[in-house]
Amino acid sequence: MSDVGHSNSDGSTPWPATAAVFGAGGGIGRALCEALAQGGTQRIYAGSRAGTEPSGEGIIPFAFDLQDEASIARAASMMQDTPPQMIIIATGVLTLADGRGPERTYKRLDPATMAEVLALNTIGPAMIAKHMLPLLPREGRGVFAALSARVGSTSDNGLGGWHSYRASKAALNMLLKNFALEMARTHKESVVVGLHPGTVDSALSEPFQKGLPDGQLFTPAKSAAHLLDVLSGLDAAHSGRVFDWKGVEILS
Repeated sequence: MSDVGHSNSDGSTPWPATAAVFGAGGGIGRALCEALAQGGTQRIYAGSRAGTEPSGEGIIPFAFDLQDEASIARAASMMQDTPPQMIIIATGVLTLADGRGPERTYKRLDPATMAEVLALNTIGPAMIAKHMLPLLPREGRGVFAALSARVGSTSDNGLGGWHSYRASKAALNMLLKNFALEMARTHKESVVVGLHPGTVDSALSEPFQKGLPDGQLFTPAKSAAHLLDVLSGLDAAHSGRVFDWKGVEILS
């Protein structure tokens, strides 16, 4: 198996030849599109809310909204003739646009805030899976990956707090496990995983970057390289699990 995003040494077409990135307007998503293009991926569907970026040779922008299933269905329909071998969901929210979250205590829990965080971090990716998983190849390798977080692990939780965010990522991890089990029945070489990118210099993490030790804040480009390297080493035996940027499994 060749490395993801790298040309094969025998001169054959790099894998994946076709990929889809949902969340391409964000730092990590944009960097993933650029890294895939540099590695030789010939067609990259790049989804964002505006549907206009990024741009470049082989990159095909499309519009979608995590809270509008019809927009996701339209995106999947657009890809049917040349479906992706790799699908990455590079979306996620920690603090809502109006400043709500993350809650540091149960005393700050608010049902509307919780519902919106779950809609964006769990339900939206689930709807992408609903419409995109059928496009993965039944024969040969197909990858479906979603950005998750270490704080979604119950066994790794020693601090508490961040209630809605933790719950939304824990639920996402459970769904990924479910999808992996179902896909394995019909797509024997499919890989469905969660990825923890570490702390990346992006709008999501900006309010929480102070005090980080040296070397623990990654540029989007560095994060994308890490994630693609991790994906290159995974096969069907790893499906249903969550891995950090070093390729170490995060237990539930």
